[in-house]
This record gives sequence, C-alpha cells and structure tokens, in this order.
Amino acid sequence: MFTEMAAVTGRRLLHLRRAPGRVLGVAMSPLVSMVMVGYLFRDAIMLPAGGSYAEYVFAGGAVQVALACVGPTAVSVAMDLQGGLVDRFRSMPISRSAVLFAHTFADLLVGLLGLAVVTGAGLLLGWRPHAGVLPVLAGFGLIVLLTYVMLWLGVLFAMTLGNVETISVVTPFIVIVLPFVSSAFLSPDSMPALVRPIAEWNPITAVISSCRDLWGNPATTSGSFPSEHPGVVIAVTLGVLFTLCFTVSLRRYRTAGS
Repeated sequence: MFTEMAAVTGRRLLHLRRAPGRVLGVAMSPLVSMVMVGYLFRDAIMLPAGGSYAEYVFAGGAVQVALACVGPTAVSVAMDLQGGLVDRFRSMPISRSAVLFAHTFADLLVGLLGLAVVTGAGLLLGWRPHAGVLPVLAGFGLIVLLTYVMLWLGVLFAMTLGNVETISVVTPFIVIVLPFVSSAFLSPDSMPALVRPIAEWNPITAVISSCRDLWGNPATTSGSFPSEHPGVVIAVTLGVLFTLCFTVSLRRYRTAGS
C-alpha cells in the first residue's frame, strides 16, 4: 500500500508543480487577515490582559492556512471523480484508500509551504515567539495536525457534494466564518452571549489558545472548561472529525462510480 501511495502522491505533486499559485491561494486569506486586522488595527484593539496584538493575531492567521486547504482539496478530488480517474483506478490493482491518502499527503505539502509564507509575513509584521525551540515546534505541530484533519474534511466534501460548483460556493465560508467565531481575532468574552459558547467550544479556538501558550504570545482565558483544557477539546473534536471524515469518505469512494 505504501508503494501505491507513493506513486499516486508523486502524480499529484507533478500536477501541483504545474500550478504554483496553489501555495499563494492557501496563504492569501491568512495574509490579508494579518495585514488588515493585525497590522492596520494593531493600535485600535486592546487585549484584556495586554500585550502585542500582532503577536496575538498570528495564531489565528496560522490556523487560517489549515482552513484554506479545505476548498482546493475538495475541488481536486471532485474533479478526479468527474474526470473518470476513479474508473481507471478500478481497473488497476491499487488500494482505494491509497488514492485519498495521496491527495491529502500531497496537499499537506502545499499547506506547509503556505504556513511557511504566513510565518515569514508574521515575523515581518511583528510576531515573535517567546519560548524555547521545542514549544515553538509543538505549536506548529498542532497547526500541521489541524491542516491534515481539514484536508480530510475537504475529501468528505468532495465525496458528499460531488459538484465542483457547489464546493466552490460552500468551502469559502469555512475560511471566513470559523475564524470569526473563535478567538482568532477577539476574545470570546467580548462576543455576544449567543455566540460566546460557540467560540469557546470551537476546536479552532482550542488550537489557537494552545499555540499562543506554547509560543508565549498574549492569550485570553474565560475560566470555562474549553478555555482551561484546550488539549482535551483538541483531542476529542479533531479525533471525532478525522474518524468521521475518513470513514465516510472511504466508504463513499469505494462505491463511487459503481
């Protein structure tokens, strides 16, 4: 299976090499957020506990890289389904799961390149980690973990929605809406009472909070369970989401086109 995955991943990477704009597409939304919110409004938004807003907002921008990967992956898988690639693979002695894993592994590389671009921009805009090497790497490891789970969410969208036009309409809302109902830009305590619980239990908030703690950046806490135990929220929500996306996607892929 590993040989099959390597072969299909290589095919996917060749396609990505011909479309270098994918990296810019993944990084564009986080870059816009960090410049428009984190830089232009850095003196207008005051954190409850003080500290640099440019450092506060960087974790939100890094998380947006993971969210921005959902749409391109969903579109790529859906195009393979519509283009008859599934039927061609059916005639070959290749594991069905190898094709989906190849998509996610190749697109993870795009996400890593996008994260590198956003990190470089964050450093230019004033973000600085205030921790040791291992905590800093652990924070980026959480971003990579979230990115891979989001890639499988993209696969699930492709398997369930199927239509490229529908996917292109639905997936941008993930990049736009989820960060604003999280602690990416503002503390959940400053949000309306109806939105506050959603923002606190949003797994994006848990990842952002953990990254800020690991990087030694300004953070906000409300005393709620998800605020005090972000690691538990990450493990449960991302574990359930990955299991659901992987199981349903693989099941639908095995019956696609039959």
